[in-house]
Amino acid sequence: MDPSTAPELFPHVRIVMGTIIGLGVTRLLMTTAGIIQHPSRGKVSSLHMLWVGSMLLELVLFWWWEFALHRIEVWSFGIVLFILSYAIILFLMAALLSPDNVSEYQGYRDFFLKRRHWFFGLLAATFVFDTIDTLIKGQAHWSRFDWSYFMQVPLGLALCVIALKSANPRLHLWIVALHIAYQLFLIIRFFNTVS
Repeated sequence: MDPSTAPELFPHVRIVMGTIIGLGVTRLLMTTAGIIQHPSRGKVSSLHMLWVGSMLLELVLFWWWEFALHRIEVWSFGIVLFILSYAIILFLMAALLSPDNVSEYQGYRDFFLKRRHWFFGLLAATFVFDTIDTLIKGQAHWSRFDWSYFMQVPLGLALCVIALKSANPRLHLWIVALHIAYQLFLIIRFFNTVS
């Protein structure tokens, strides 16, 4: 691709990425609406619903942070493939929280705990992908972050390993609470530095 036309690629990448993210948001909202409409179809779980809320927030944050891609001057197929792969991982996580049917499980918590290996494997991948994504955006982007951002990768990966190994619902409630708290911390931190 001619580097002079590369900036014109960003809107196209953003449309495809936004479509993938939109599908993830749709899955989560449809699952939530289904639970509201038919609460007796599957035993509702606070653990599952907290992850649904966290995943909705994660999808919105990803969409928001990807605005920084407009600074990329030279696009390559590898960068496009990477960004779309990251969006696909997030969609798959949303899909794992949005089962078509939980009748073969004892409710949403049972479903989540039995599918946790896939979910936390993908969540672990997002920590790595997010670091690469931040580096792709350039120094102007990643220099805005301090040690707390870069600590998320080893701590996030450690929590994913713990979550993969344990089916303890209380432990999983702590993990999702920590994940949401960190998401909120990043939002507050970002908006305090912008204003």
